[in-house]
Amino acid sequence: MSKEVSFSRLPCDEFYGGRKRSTVHDLDLTACDREPIHAPGAIQPHGMLLLSDGAAERVLAAAGDVESRLAAPDWSVRTLAQLIGADAAACARDVTGERPGAVYLGQVKSPSGDAFDASAHRSEAGIIVELEPVVARPTPSGVLLSEIEAVAGAFERAPTIEALCRIAAQEFRRRTGYDRVMIYQFLDDESGSVLGEDLSPEMRPFLNHRFPASDIPRQARALYLRNLIRVIPDAGYSPAPVRFADSEAIELDLSDASLRSVSPIHVQYLRNMGVAASASVSIVRDGVLWGLVACHNATPRTIGYDERAACRAIAGALGRQLRAKDDTDAFRERVRLRSFQDDIVSLLSRDGSLEDAISNHVDEIRRALGGDGVAILRGGDLLTSGRCPSDGDVRALGHWALKRGAEQVYATDRLVEAYPTSAGFQSVAAGMLSVTLSFSDPWIVMWFRAEQVETVEWAGNPHKDDPSDPEAVLTPRASFDVWRETVRGRSRRWTTAEVEAAGRLRAAVIEVWQSRGLMELNRQLVKTIDEKDLLIQQKEFLIGEVNHRVQNSLQLVSSFLALQGRSSNQPGLAPALEEARRRLTAVALVHRRLYRSDQVEAIDLARYVEELVADVVQSLGDGWARALSLNLAPVLIPTDRAISLGLVLTELMINATKYAYGGEPGPIEVTIDEHAGKIRLTVADKGVGAPAQGARRGFGSRMMEALVKQIGGEMTRTDNRPGLRVTFTAPATAVQNRSAPAQPSVAALAASPGA
Repeated sequence: MSKEVSFSRLPCDEFYGGRKRSTVHDLDLTACDREPIHAPGAIQPHGMLLLSDGAAERVLAAAGDVESRLAAPDWSVRTLAQLIGADAAACARDVTGERPGAVYLGQVKSPSGDAFDASAHRSEAGIIVELEPVVARPTPSGVLLSEIEAVAGAFERAPTIEALCRIAAQEFRRRTGYDRVMIYQFLDDESGSVLGEDLSPEMRPFLNHRFPASDIPRQARALYLRNLIRVIPDAGYSPAPVRFADSEAIELDLSDASLRSVSPIHVQYLRNMGVAASASVSIVRDGVLWGLVACHNATPRTIGYDERAACRAIAGALGRQLRAKDDTDAFRERVRLRSFQDDIVSLLSRDGSLEDAISNHVDEIRRALGGDGVAILRGGDLLTSGRCPSDGDVRALGHWALKRGAEQVYATDRLVEAYPTSAGFQSVAAGMLSVTLSFSDPWIVMWFRAEQVETVEWAGNPHKDDPSDPEAVLTPRASFDVWRETVRGRSRRWTTAEVEAAGRLRAAVIEVWQSRGLMELNRQLVKTIDEKDLLIQQKEFLIGEVNHRVQNSLQLVSSFLALQGRSSNQPGLAPALEEARRRLTAVALVHRRLYRSDQVEAIDLARYVEELVADVVQSLGDGWARALSLNLAPVLIPTDRAISLGLVLTELMINATKYAYGGEPGPIEVTIDEHAGKIRLTVADKGVGAPAQGARRGFGSRMMEALVKQIGGEMTRTDNRPGLRVTFTAPATAVQNRSAPAQPSVAALAASPGA
C-alpha cells in the first residue's frame, strides 16, 4: 500500500566554523551538495583534537575537553610533546602527508591514567593529532589476521553477489556488535539499495529497500572514498568547537579527521531513524565508491582502532570479491553471447541469399540478445518476430533510429524518454536495442523488450514535493515507513555485455554481407572471364585455322613451283623456280612458327633462322649440311620484321651457294646477334669473293635492296679473305619516321619494269 510521508521541522543547535550556526529550521536539503561538511569547525566530543605547527612544537588549536582530560588548562602555551609525550610527538612530526588518512601513533596516557588511541595527519594548517578513548576489547594480532582470512575465504565461496552481501552483513555484525548492519550499494541514479542485512529482532529491517540519492550527498560520498571508516559513537552528541590559541579563527579542513563533527542534517537523520550510534565502512571497487557497510545501534556504541583496521581489511576483501564476481558473471555472459553470435554468423554464412538466411533464422536473431521481439527493416522490406509494435510504428521507429546517425548501436531500457511516441506501444517495446547495418541502403535491426512494471519499496517517500509555502525549506525526513512506488515505462536493462555483443554482431553481419558481395562479384568475374576465355579460344582456333590454311596454300604453291621446275624444258627456268620456292619457304616458315607458338606479336629469331637454314640446306643436298655453321643469339623480333629478315637471309644463302663455290658445297657461316637495340645478321663464305664491278644485278639483289630499305636497315659487303662477308643491320623494332620518304615495297618492286 502506497503511503505519503510528510517532512517535519525539528530544532537543533549546531556549530559551524567555530561559530554558532542557525537551527535545523534553516537547513535546506536542496543545498546539501554544497554544504562544506569537510570544515564543520567542531569535533565529536568523545575525543580530543590538537593542531600543532609543522614542526610539531607549538599547539595552535584544540577541541574537546583537553583541559580536564589531559590536565592542561594552559594547553595554548604548551608544546605537543608536553601534551601527548615525546615519543608520540616525534612520530607525529614524521608524518609526511603523502597519502590521505591518519597514521596511528600508538596509545597515549593522560596524567590521570586514562589511555587514548592517538593518530595524526598533516593538513595545510599543520599537524592534526586526534585522541580517542581506548576501547577495552584487545584482540591479539594473530587471532585478528586468522579471522580476517576466514572471512575472506567465506567471501570467495559465496556463489552470488546477493549471497556475498548477506555473508558480509553477518560477519560485520559479528565483529562490531552493532544491532543492524546493512550492505548498501549506490545505483546508477545515485540512489541506494540494501543488498544484504543482519539485525537483532527488535530492529526494523530494510533489506531490498531503496534510499533516495539525497540521503547521502555527493560531497559526503567523496569523504567516504577518502576516509574508509567513519564512527559516530553517540548521535545525540553536542559538537565540541575548535578553539584557537590566537584570537583569530581559521577554517580548518578536517577531511581526514576521524573525529570530524558530522552534518547536523545527518545527525537529525539518524535520530529520526531511531539510531543512537553508527559506523560506516566504505566499499571501494576499482577506486570507485561501490557502497557502504552501514552499522546502526539503538544505544551509544563505538569500536576501537583494532576493530576499525579489521573492518577496513574485510571491506577491501569484499570490494575485490564484488569485482571478481562481476567479472565472472560478465565473462559467462560474454561467452554465452559469443556462442549465439557464432551460431548466427554460421547460419548467415551458408549458401543462398543473405535475405533468405535472415528470414529463415529471425527467431535465432531475436533470442541472441534476449529480445521479446525483433524487427529487421531494410529499405521498404520489414521482417518481424516475437512481440513487436505494429508495422507502421516499427517503420516510424526505425526511421527515427536511423536519423540518430552516429549511434550505430543504441540501447535504452526507457525508450519513452527518448522517443515519446513509444508510449502508445510501451507494453511490448519499453526498451530497445538497435543496430544500424547500413545508412545508404537503410538497414536496421531492432530488438524490443516489453515493459517490466516494478514496485520499488523505498524507506520513506523519495519525492520531495514542494510545500505550499514557496519560501519554506525541507528538513531531514522524519519517517522511514515503507513507501511503495510503481515504476512503469521501463524494460529489463540491457547489460554491457549485450550491448558489446550487438556491436560485434553488427561487425560480423557486415563482414558476411561484404563477403557475400565479394563472392557474388567473384562469380560474375569468373563468368565474364570464362566467356572471354571462350571467345579467345574461338579466335585462337580461327587464327590457327587461317594459319593452317595459309600454310597449306603456301605449301601447295611451293609444290607447284617444284613440279613446274622439274617438268620445264626451258633453259634457266628450273633454277629460277627453285629460288622462288626457297623464298616462299621463308615466308611459310614464319606462319608455321606462329601456328606453333602462343606468342603472336614476336618470334624467336634464332629458332626461326635455324629452321629456315635447315629447310634451305635440305634442298641443296647433304654436303651443304656439313659445311654450314650457325652462331645464333636468342633475340625476339616482331613477326613482320622476321619475314623480311628471313627473305634477306634466304637470298644471301642462295647467292653464296650459287657464286662462292661454283655450286659445290663449301663453308658458310651464319651469325645473329643484338647490340645497342639493333639486330646484326652476317653470312660469310670462303669462296671466290665479291662479284666483279659492273656485273648485272638480278631480281634477288634488287629484292634485298627493297627489303633492307623497307625495314630501315643497311647492308655492307667486306672481304672475308678469302671469300665474302655480308652484314645486314636493322633496328630490332620498327622506327616511326613520318618525315622520311616512303620506302619501296616488295610488291612495288614486283610490279616495276624488268622484274
